[in-house]
Amino acid sequence: MLGQTGHVPEPEVAGPSGASDDVTGAALVAALERLRSRLVALELPLDAPGVEQARADRAAAIDQLDDYLLPRLRAHSAPLLVVVGGSTGAGKSTLVNSLLGEQVSAPGVLRPTTRAPVLVHHPLDERWFSTDRVLPGLPRVAASRSSSGTVRPEVGRPDAADDDGAAHGRALRLVASDALPPGLALLDAPDVDSVEVANRVLASQLLDAADLWLFVTTAARYADAVPWELLHRAVQRHAQVALVVDRVDPGARAASDDLRRMMQENGLEQAPLFVVAEAALVEGLLPPEAVAEVATWLTALGADAPAREAVARATRDGVVDDLAGRAQSIAAAGDAQVAADTRLRGAVAGAYGDAAATVREATSDGAMLRGEVLARWQDLVGTGDLLRSVEEGVGRFRDAVGRFFRGRPTPVPPVEHAIAVGLAAIVLDAADEAAERAHAAWRGDPAGAALLTGLDLARGSAGLRGRVDAEIRAWQSDVLALVTDQGAARRGTARGLSFGVNALGVSLMVLAFASTGGVTGVEVGIAGGTAIVAQRLLEAVFGDDAVRRLTVQARDLLDARVQRLLDDEATRFTAQLDALGAADARGDALRDAGRDVAHAARAERASRPAVARTATPAGGGRALRGAGQGAGQGAGAGPAESGHPGEGDARTGLWQRLFGRRTRGEDA
Repeated sequence: MLGQTGHVPEPEVAGPSGASDDVTGAALVAALERLRSRLVALELPLDAPGVEQARADRAAAIDQLDDYLLPRLRAHSAPLLVVVGGSTGAGKSTLVNSLLGEQVSAPGVLRPTTRAPVLVHHPLDERWFSTDRVLPGLPRVAASRSSSGTVRPEVGRPDAADDDGAAHGRALRLVASDALPPGLALLDAPDVDSVEVANRVLASQLLDAADLWLFVTTAARYADAVPWELLHRAVQRHAQVALVVDRVDPGARAASDDLRRMMQENGLEQAPLFVVAEAALVEGLLPPEAVAEVATWLTALGADAPAREAVARATRDGVVDDLAGRAQSIAAAGDAQVAADTRLRGAVAGAYGDAAATVREATSDGAMLRGEVLARWQDLVGTGDLLRSVEEGVGRFRDAVGRFFRGRPTPVPPVEHAIAVGLAAIVLDAADEAAERAHAAWRGDPAGAALLTGLDLARGSAGLRGRVDAEIRAWQSDVLALVTDQGAARRGTARGLSFGVNALGVSLMVLAFASTGGVTGVEVGIAGGTAIVAQRLLEAVFGDDAVRRLTVQARDLLDARVQRLLDDEATRFTAQLDALGAADARGDALRDAGRDVAHAARAERASRPAVARTATPAGGGRALRGAGQGAGQGAGAGPAESGHPGEGDARTGLWQRLFGRRTRGEDA
């Protein structure tokens, strides 16, 4: 074990802004905080093409900002977090236990083994990890030791978990061990290809929170697809990665050679590769010589503060660049949300707009003046003197009108009822057709199809008929009010014909159905001359100009009520979109925030001073178990497996490839 190497700095306390004192560093933190707020605000509720990946990227970006990047920028001197991840059965827990020389993480034959992640740290570094500085979404479970030295969760604590983390599947178990040097922590993560989805998600989240990945696979599973998906992501964000191929049979080189080839083909040619030979376990631990390469490498890393800072900075810079770029693609997904929202609203507006046009056409081309309405109108006006007088001139028509109103009652209710029934049928048919069209358009659009689940929108609403009837009755009252008001302006006429207001109102309704905008001269042949009789009747009482104006008003009132009904029906669709708010998902703000992060990152890197290289003294402590033992003792271990055959010290080649500089003891 490495002993204490000197004073361990206290965790940095953030200032009022939560950023470091460095101006450019503070600007970078502020830019990242703005980026985070934009990511949170940009929801992606519609199932537009590519949205699943965009949602995953957005969630991962927020998690990475919270779990790793912002905490790391606010606390530069925090311990280096090495996350040990890999495939099911790769031996991650056994490797961690063997490096430390004690059982801190529970391996086993049942899969998945590691459920609760185990974070091992030096006792002096406990405060870095017992708070929510990193991985704030995971509750902490502190472990204690039994009389035999076995690590176990504290008993009696409300947040205590079982050894496999079953009680708190997402709890982070903290284990203090002086086998690790201060400034270095190991986190044993769940399997990246676990049969449990929650474990896979957690494993990915933990790897994204790592300063350094120690990725463990086996000679049998190194080419599996799932681990390589994560490794490709590491390459994209320039994360620092080292690989361990475990359980290699003595003398077998094919697996490690092929893995090295795959690493070179996939952008990991600079990553260290360690080989751990197959060996019998002794009290659950691999023999020291089997883990010698990894132990020596981690021991050197723990003893070298500049090296730890170089690793953390390289990963941090890669994450910043990746987030700045990812913001642009997520912003594009936000624009796609707006486009999908516009497209769906357009389908609804088109369907119900056409429905309104259909009603207008059917109620202005004379079609309403046939059938039952025509029969009831003829019952009202008759076919004798009143109709013959139409052909003899307006003067004789006025006399006939007078005799008509003075000499007989005005049985208009049957006519009004016939008009109401016919008009309701037209509106209901148009509304049903609009609903069917809008529903079909949404069903054929992935963004709309998901919104239709559990909703009955293919026809008009259940209460539509009642509302249509009410609106038609209200419109008929509106028309009668127009006639009454016009009669009040012509007092003599109003008094003389007061008993015929209802008939005049019906006449105005009839004329409205046959004349758009009060245009006169309608063909006498339309519905047996019905409209022309109504027109002449009204003109005889109110005059030509008044009739034109009254007709326009009656049409406008009808159109307004029909439009209101159809708008209410369309709202059944658009309310689904309103509730999601996709129309506000435009990506401009996020796109600008991503550019601001890239600019702040360039400024921060340009302002970094040249760091003089200094080595942290070992302080007389011991190394990790197996460190310093002959690298060639384990089968398959040694310089040749590092990719630099013939070197006297395998660690030198690994060290140079990872950090790009000389190792301790060489000339600067």
